[in-house]
Amino acid sequence: MRIAEISCTPDHRRDSTTAVAATAGDANHSSALTQLESTIKSLERHSPALPLPDSVSAALGLSLTKLSQLAPFPNSTKLLVWKLSYRLWNTCVDLSNASAAKISEEHAKLRQVAAELLFLTADVAGIPSPEFKASLFFYKTGLIWYDLRKFDLANNCFEKATDLVSNVDINSVSDDDERKLLLDLNLARSRAAWEVSDRNLAIALLNRSKNVLFGVSRNYNALATQYLTFGKNLLVVSEVSVVKNALKLMNDALELCEKGLKVVKRTEETLNLKELRLKTLRFIAAAHLQSDEFESVLKCVKVLREVGIGGDHHPSLSVLAMKAWLGLGRYGEAEKELRGMVVNKGIPEGVWVSAVESYFQAAGAAGAETVKGVFMGLLERCHVSAGAAIRVVNRMVGNGLTSGEGMKVRANVVTELVSDERVVALFDREGAAKERTTMHALLWNCATEHFRSKDYLLSAEMFEKSMLYVPHGIENRILRAKGYRVLCLCYLGLLQLDRAEEYINEAEKLEPNIASAFLKFKIFLQKNDHDSAIAQVQAMPSCLDFTTDFLSLSAHEAVACRSLPVATASLSQLLNFYFLGKLMQTSEVVVFRTLVTILNQDSANDPDILKHMKQAHERQSEIGADRFFGKCEVGRREKNWFAGNAWNFGVRTGQDKIYDLSAEFFKLASDFYGIVDDGETEGNNVMVCKSIVLSVSAVIADERQRKGTLLETEVRQAIELLARAGKILMSSSANNRKNDDEVADIEPNFFFIYTWSAYYLYSRLSDMGSQQLLLVKNFASSKSCNPKHLLQIGIEASQGARSNPEVSTFAFNTCLSSLLASPSPDYHTVALVLRKLISMGTIHKGDSDDDSIMEMYKQAYRIMVGLREGEYPIEEAKWLAMTAWNRAALPVKMGQTESAKKWMNIGLELAVKVPGMHSYRSCMEEYLAGFEKKLSGQEKGEMRSVVVS
Repeated sequence: MRIAEISCTPDHRRDSTTAVAATAGDANHSSALTQLESTIKSLERHSPALPLPDSVSAALGLSLTKLSQLAPFPNSTKLLVWKLSYRLWNTCVDLSNASAAKISEEHAKLRQVAAELLFLTADVAGIPSPEFKASLFFYKTGLIWYDLRKFDLANNCFEKATDLVSNVDINSVSDDDERKLLLDLNLARSRAAWEVSDRNLAIALLNRSKNVLFGVSRNYNALATQYLTFGKNLLVVSEVSVVKNALKLMNDALELCEKGLKVVKRTEETLNLKELRLKTLRFIAAAHLQSDEFESVLKCVKVLREVGIGGDHHPSLSVLAMKAWLGLGRYGEAEKELRGMVVNKGIPEGVWVSAVESYFQAAGAAGAETVKGVFMGLLERCHVSAGAAIRVVNRMVGNGLTSGEGMKVRANVVTELVSDERVVALFDREGAAKERTTMHALLWNCATEHFRSKDYLLSAEMFEKSMLYVPHGIENRILRAKGYRVLCLCYLGLLQLDRAEEYINEAEKLEPNIASAFLKFKIFLQKNDHDSAIAQVQAMPSCLDFTTDFLSLSAHEAVACRSLPVATASLSQLLNFYFLGKLMQTSEVVVFRTLVTILNQDSANDPDILKHMKQAHERQSEIGADRFFGKCEVGRREKNWFAGNAWNFGVRTGQDKIYDLSAEFFKLASDFYGIVDDGETEGNNVMVCKSIVLSVSAVIADERQRKGTLLETEVRQAIELLARAGKILMSSSANNRKNDDEVADIEPNFFFIYTWSAYYLYSRLSDMGSQQLLLVKNFASSKSCNPKHLLQIGIEASQGARSNPEVSTFAFNTCLSSLLASPSPDYHTVALVLRKLISMGTIHKGDSDDDSIMEMYKQAYRIMVGLREGEYPIEEAKWLAMTAWNRAALPVKMGQTESAKKWMNIGLELAVKVPGMHSYRSCMEEYLAGFEKKLSGQEKGEMRSVVVS
């Protein structure tokens, strides 16, 4: 509101600019006041339709600062400042009244300047009660800051206003407006302190306000109202100590009401105070209820009902009384209050339903029948409109669901109400379409909550009742189909599969879509009808609203039901869309990986795993590794997953002796490991080499297991693979020979398997004998070689129709040299190698190379020299001695005495080294002596040979 301008003497009714110049007497005062007036004039010309510019408050603030630095002022200047302040204030009021917009901060700043101008000149002479007028400016400005939620600025204004009137003798104040301002200031400061959570100061200021009531009933009402407001605010907090503080504030409010009624003079004011007293008593009862002081609640209710003529009939009294009786466990009295509320048609439906809910929550299952009877009695009050029924049902189901038996009882009450034909008839009336939709949504949401809590039976009942509010008609067939689908879900949860199938069939008749198809798929899964489930998956893409997400969901559901064939069919169907080039949310490699993971749950699926992993490799070849696997670290992890799993499957099938699959898996692993990653020039060559070696060895093992014969083309393909592995092996071996180190990352066993496999395959080709020898020599020269490997190669090369004497001789000789070079040779192996060499020399060379065989026996003798007894295998030593002696038989028969004598001597020398051959040795010595005697006596005739057996 505008504030009346100050009345000036005739000397002051001149043009403002002239007056300023004439009266200020000081150039600085004149300049500051002129600038201030100029800014105010520009503000007076400002259009209310435009927002206030920031420059106005800034200019006024600057003028105020300059002016404050020139204090003190002569009284004439103070009067001009007051006039300018009032002009500024009234201009702000006019702008505010002319604009429909909310008061802005810029507007508040202008009001603040107006108040500060008066604060500078509050001691002006010639103006009645200048302190109160200046204080009023600050009070009103503070209220604006308070409304803008700027509580610090508001409190600053209230404090300045208080300081201005703090020295005024309260008893000397007679003006009603000035008395009211003193009270209003205290109340405003109290509210501001409360907003910044300074409750102690807020209450202290309320208590201080009791000194400025001046015996006016209106002031008692205002202060009591503020006490009650603070008390109500504290009731929101459920802490016991806080509720006690709330009660104290409300009791203060009640006491002020009583005092106000003693000084009241008008009938209207009497009624206001009495109403405030009743309201305060009701909140005191609520506070006692919150503190579980039920007896005190009942006392308050009794006082309220007995006060005045007819008592207080506020709807909350019955609720308070009922809750208090419930708290005391006296359900009979609580039921009486509840039934009395039903009869009292003045009680709003919302209050009544809240009371029913409280009664039900406290009484539980014991009060279920009472609640049901009372609730159905309310039906007579709901026949007026469908909206009334909606409000009742909304109260029952809209505040969250209880649990256990209470939830079921409440749901039963609601379903009985909404299925009553009288209620349904309300929504069939003309013009009730909106209410019918609302009721359907209400029941639907309630059923959804039950569904989420997995109470499928209650959920199904609610969904069925919601269908009562869906009209039969073409325009509603989609909504009805949706209802049938959710009912199908409920009965799926209850495992009532036949009933679920009935509902989904009805839904398909009304609206065939992908959701119905998917639910039917779930039913087939639950019935373990895998064939029908797979057929349903294959039919899904024909739905108009089909998306590939449903195939992913189908696979997920199938895995959850442990139906691996269905899961595989779903993912295989999903892969078809990638092959067609469609953009998908999930990357193709993830689908392949998931498919392999699912199939891996049963080892019988190994052939299918191989098929899909081959498909994955083909796809990456088609579209590129970066697009298929992904880039950088993600792509590297995906590629390594496929490569590693192909390796693991190869190992597993190999251990299970399914060598054909093992060979394929290892071959696939080499392909995956050979894929070049982003930023690399070559793949994982070490794992490529290992995978190829194991793949070829599995091919050979498969041939031997099935006792078949590899075709020449298959042999050459295997040799080509091994050639690739050989290059890697040779490269690694060459690099490490430079560093005088072992072959990096490739275990010696793999070099041996490679050599053995290649040797085996070369033996299948007629022109590869020299290649076999070169292969074994390369292996023997590597640091991966050890005597056991050479022994095995030698044995392999010495046996069968495709034996290679050159290779076996080389392998045995190299093995023997390696064994003898060891600090502690394995003489059992040494003996075995010597026997093999002697046997091979005998078979392949015969008597034509007698000296080389003789040298082997001598080498054996030299080896045994110096050994402890038994260190060289005795049986092998006996074999050497006996075979050497027996070799003399033929030369004896042929008359080759010198040769015979050499064999006898070496046999005897060996026998000397063998424990347990004393009798043999004596016989040998006796025969040799006789043989030499006959030779020396030049006896004629054929000598009889002695063969040791």
